[in-house]
Order: sequence, then structure tokens, then C-alpha cells
Amino acid sequence: MSKPFARAVRHAPVLALLAASSVFLAACSDEKAEVKPDVVRPVRVMTVAHEQTTRTLDYSGSVRARTETSLGFRVAGKVTERHVDVGDHVKKGQILARLDTTDFTLSVRAAEASLSAAERQVETANLARTRANELFASNVSSKSQLEQAQLSYDQAVSTRDSARSTLEQARNQVAYGSLAADRDGVVTAVSAEVGQVVAVGTPILTVAADGEKEVLVAIPETDIFAFTPGKTVDVTLWSSAGLSLPGKVREIAGSADLQSRTFAVRVSLPENDRVRLGMTASIAATQETGPALASLPLSALAKDGDRTLVWLVDAAKETVHARPVSIADFNGVSVRIADGLKPGDIVVTAGTQFMREDLKVKLPDDALPREASLAGAAPATR
Repeated sequence: MSKPFARAVRHAPVLALLAASSVFLAACSDEKAEVKPDVVRPVRVMTVAHEQTTRTLDYSGSVRARTETSLGFRVAGKVTERHVDVGDHVKKGQILARLDTTDFTLSVRAAEASLSAAERQVETANLARTRANELFASNVSSKSQLEQAQLSYDQAVSTRDSARSTLEQARNQVAYGSLAADRDGVVTAVSAEVGQVVAVGTPILTVAADGEKEVLVAIPETDIFAFTPGKTVDVTLWSSAGLSLPGKVREIAGSADLQSRTFAVRVSLPENDRVRLGMTASIAATQETGPALASLPLSALAKDGDRTLVWLVDAAKETVHARPVSIADFNGVSVRIADGLKPGDIVVTAGTQFMREDLKVKLPDDALPREASLAGAAPATR
């Protein structure tokens, strides 16, 4: 037997043992690879909040009468009497103030004298007309003389009627020297004092009529379209805690105030004994804001070709899944989602480049209470 062959026979058991060991180790390696545990990746998330499509507008105003009238004299003169003050209740026809009517009284006397003279002239013209008729019937005078007598009589009658009207006007001037209430109400302002000379129509007193009351509020132009005639709002009074009344928008100013740039809005109130003129009131109205948009950090976005994705977490299975979304706009640090998300969705906000379908993730302990903001969802208090 040759030496090489002898050495091969002598080392054959060792070679067989080494080969068996290699096969065993390879099998063990395959078994370990098969039982390798799944990767569980911790993630940061935020939950999309429930949408709010309305906001509340709160404004303050004052209680006023629906009808408020500024009263003034229909003639000019000097104020000699004022019988009421702010807060006094007045009745219809009650005299509130008076003017000096001395000159008007003299005008009445002059008009009475003119009327008396005009009536005497009518009597004289009537006698002349009668005489002319008799002469014409006797063929003593011509027809032209009769016509002249008739014309004189007609002129005298016209003069008398004019004097009568002048007298009535003079008497009216005297009556206009007394300022009377035209309805029941409360005096809310006094604009003239005794001794003051006022022109025709100058406001002397302001009277708020009894009856329906309303709240006058100033609304900025940014919120004016939230108010329409007939809209129901909640009204509360600062002086009556717990009292809430249903108000109704009655009137909206057609143009804004030139200085404040606000619109005057009047809200009618139901009858209530606790509502007094001048009280401070607040109104609360709701405004539809439309669908709210979820706002997410830019790190929550991922790309798949031309599609924009976010990764949502299935809290029950603790896995992630991709969902396409539509972007409304960016503001530099965050993005608003127009479509693709709904309230309650849990969105991965960091590490999206490591995500894949059905990847196991570990949620932080404070994941669920943290919510994504919704643009336009927060109530606005003014």
C-alpha cells in the first residue's frame, strides 16, 4: 500500500467528523435565522382631533328702546321752562318744555286785527255788489259796473281768507312754543337748559318709548357676515347672573362707522321685568366655519412617487399603514391636510423614512392624549 493512500485511510474518520460538524453548524444557523424576532420600532405620534365646524362670537352692548326720539321745538326761541330730567317717565301729551312766546302772541294779535279789517271789507264789498245788482235790474247802471262790484267783493273775500290763515299760523306758532311728549316713555337725554336760545329742530330732549327693548352692539367687519336679520342669539345681562334670553337680530347697519369700522347690529329682546334701559348686555352667536383642516408637522409627510403619504398606526395591532393625503397649504413648519384624515387617526410624526406596511411599532405612553390641531376649530371669544 502506498504512503499517500495510507495517510488518507488513517485520517478519514477525522475528515468525516469535520464534515458532520459543518453540516450541524449550518443547520443551527438556519434555525436561528428562522426564529429571529420581528423589529419593533418606537415612533412619535399625534392623534387627529374631532372636527369643530362652528365658532362662538361674544360681543357686549347696551340695552336700548327700539324707538328712541329726539324732540325739538318747531320754532326758534329762548327756553323758559323745562319740566323733566333724565330718567323721568312721561306720558303722551305731557308738556316737557316751553319757549318764550311773547313775539308769537303779538303776531296773533296782529293777525286778529288784519282778519277783522278784512271781514269789514267783505261787508262793504257785499253792500256795493247788492246796490249794483239793483241798479242794473232798473237799467240805471251798466253791466260793467255790476261786474266791477262783483270783482271787488271776490277780492275782499280772498283777503279775508288769507287773513284767517295768517291768524291760524300765528296761533300755531304760539302752540309750537310748548314741547309735548308724542308717546309714553322715559327721558334718556337732555340737550338744552333754561335760558338757552335754540334754533328750529334743535334736539332738546330724547325720549325712549315704552315697549320693546333691544341690544345695540358694534360688530367688526371681520365677523359681520356671521349675523343676518332673524338670526337667534343668546343674550345675558351683567347685572343678572344666570338670566339668559333668546334674542333675534332685527337690523344690521348698511355701512360701517367711519372711525371704528364697525357695524351697528340691533338685537330684539323678549319682554322681561329685569331688563332696564342702559344695562350692559352680552350676545353670543355661532358661526359656521366649514370643514376643519388637520395641521401636522412636516416630518409626518412621506413620498411614494407622485403621491404624498402619511403613516397611520393601528393601535389594536400596533402596526403602521400608509394613507395618501391631499395637502391644503404649508406655513413653513407645518402642513394642513385637506383630505385623507379623519378624527381619531393616529399619525406617525417622526421617522417616516423607516416605515413600511405592517411594521410593528411601539407607541409612547402619552400617544393618545396628544392631538393634532385643527385650523379654525378653536372657539373665538371677543
